[in-house]
Amino acid sequence: MSFENLRKIFNPSSVAIVGASDDEGSVGRMLTLNLTQNGFKGSVYLVNPRKEKILEHDTYPSVTKLPETVDLAVIATPATVVPAVVQECGEKGIRGLIIISAGFKETGVKGLELEKQITDIQQKYEGMRIVGPNCLGVMRPTINLNATFARKMVKAGKVAFVSQSGALCTSILDWAVPNNVGFSSFTSIGSMIDVDFGDVIDYFGEDPQTRSIVMYIESITDAKEFMSAARGFARTKPIIVVKSGRFSESAKVAASHTGALAGEDAIYDSAFRRAGIVRVEEIEDLFSCASTLAMQPVPKGPNLVILGNAGGPNVMATDALMSRDGKLAELGQNSLEALNSFLPSFWSRSNPVDILGDALAERYRKALETCLADQNVDGAVVIYTPQGASDPDDAAQAVIDASANTAKPVLTSWMGEEDMAEARRLLSRNNVPTFATPEQAIKTYLYMYQYRRNLELLHETPKELPIEQSPIKHHLKVLARRAVLEGRAILTEDESKRSLQSYGIPVVETRTASTLEEAVGVASWIGYPVVMKILSPQITHKSDVGGVMIGILSEEDLRNRYKEMMDNVRRSAPEAQILGVTIQKMILDVNYELILGCKKDRLFGSVILFGSGGNRCGGV
Repeated sequence: MSFENLRKIFNPSSVAIVGASDDEGSVGRMLTLNLTQNGFKGSVYLVNPRKEKILEHDTYPSVTKLPETVDLAVIATPATVVPAVVQECGEKGIRGLIIISAGFKETGVKGLELEKQITDIQQKYEGMRIVGPNCLGVMRPTINLNATFARKMVKAGKVAFVSQSGALCTSILDWAVPNNVGFSSFTSIGSMIDVDFGDVIDYFGEDPQTRSIVMYIESITDAKEFMSAARGFARTKPIIVVKSGRFSESAKVAASHTGALAGEDAIYDSAFRRAGIVRVEEIEDLFSCASTLAMQPVPKGPNLVILGNAGGPNVMATDALMSRDGKLAELGQNSLEALNSFLPSFWSRSNPVDILGDALAERYRKALETCLADQNVDGAVVIYTPQGASDPDDAAQAVIDASANTAKPVLTSWMGEEDMAEARRLLSRNNVPTFATPEQAIKTYLYMYQYRRNLELLHETPKELPIEQSPIKHHLKVLARRAVLEGRAILTEDESKRSLQSYGIPVVETRTASTLEEAVGVASWIGYPVVMKILSPQITHKSDVGGVMIGILSEEDLRNRYKEMMDNVRRSAPEAQILGVTIQKMILDVNYELILGCKKDRLFGSVILFGSGGNRCGGV
């Protein structure tokens, strides 16, 4: 029922505006105009206890006095009044609410208390769903619904846009309208007191009007629901995200903006990959990626051919590709011979393919068809610069013709402004995405490939451990309980390795020794060369205190370095309790170093963070 009631928000047949107004510049006035003058076919009721008419429409003194139970109530009253309005909506049987009003947790303790009052009231009325507070509202162009206070209405399209930031929504509206970008829905969800990103993914994942979902995220409230929803729909509908708060400074700004607490960015990055989500860097990338995925097939690999009529832009595109860890496709010998047969003798003879400034449309077509037929090529970026030889419209049509017969993605960059306008429209109408610069085209191709890789990750699951191989965990519980009773938050090296061994994870054989003589005996038994490390519950980073000795070759060497290590540790960590040392075989043949750490994230639960060679990255 609660999911069904999301339809009352996103597809209502009747709406009440609580806080309707005719005061110039007020939110209530804009809501009234938007809901009564944009062609919405449903019933619209105005609620205002102080006025009998607003903009020639009758009003009602309260929600309880409405002549029918509406699907959706849009609330734009002062924050202190909102809990009482929500109570009235519950009594009236209204189950879809949008709270436009600001003044909640983003303002501090008093605002947080108001939110708690609202959620307490919501719990009393089964199935009540709330978008907001502190949001712009919801647009559904397919039914001419504009339940926002924005001044512009977008046209209908196939992209569902969801944002935590209302101000960002208005900026995107300013960009989308003149650029003829359409949306299946345009949603500002604000502080997410109830409806969150997981809910909207679930809803628009099943919405037949939506092909892709793009989101601006500051924080996630329910990680489990979000991951489940994203993994369920990312296979069929691309989900593309801009996540702000990547750095500590911007995360603080996000907290003051919507009251959101931004999590560690590496964890978000990994979670998005595991859920099949494409994470992009900039707002423009959201729509470039969404529209391109709607027009073109997903690349099967990273190997890209760059084809253009000028060397400079080809080089710029190559730089953009290499800087983002992309790959230039290596053209096969058959392709090179085919290109030689019709290109001028001084063409580049490699990828990027420079077909030269005098190239006419036919040369574009034949060169692109030849490259796309190469089994080493996964996709193409085609660049046109106005050098006077080929008409831009004719060249565009040649690319359209060549791309019509391939299952590989083709992206273009027609560089210039007025003279390129018609060619760009021609390309877009024929589902060939085009960009103002080669760098934008390259970046979008790599985002498309990232989507492919993320989908592959969705199918990767850990191998199940047979029941007969499951570890006996009793002694591990004893080990952990003992550490807690001793006031420790970290296991010693010996304890950690015993835990790993219990789960079948191979470790370097390690023995403990409480005295020098025991260390000599253990080293002799293991066999030189060995590594010796200090054993202390208070010392986590042993090398920081001189507590690691590597490459010990003999008993005499061990005795000398044992004394050296103990002197180092007593000098650097005089309060540490020294239990002895650990001795392990020195591993000489090492291909790489991998450092693993685990933390329990507030949102995503247990997360493994890993790094190599001192460069930290994330993995879930």
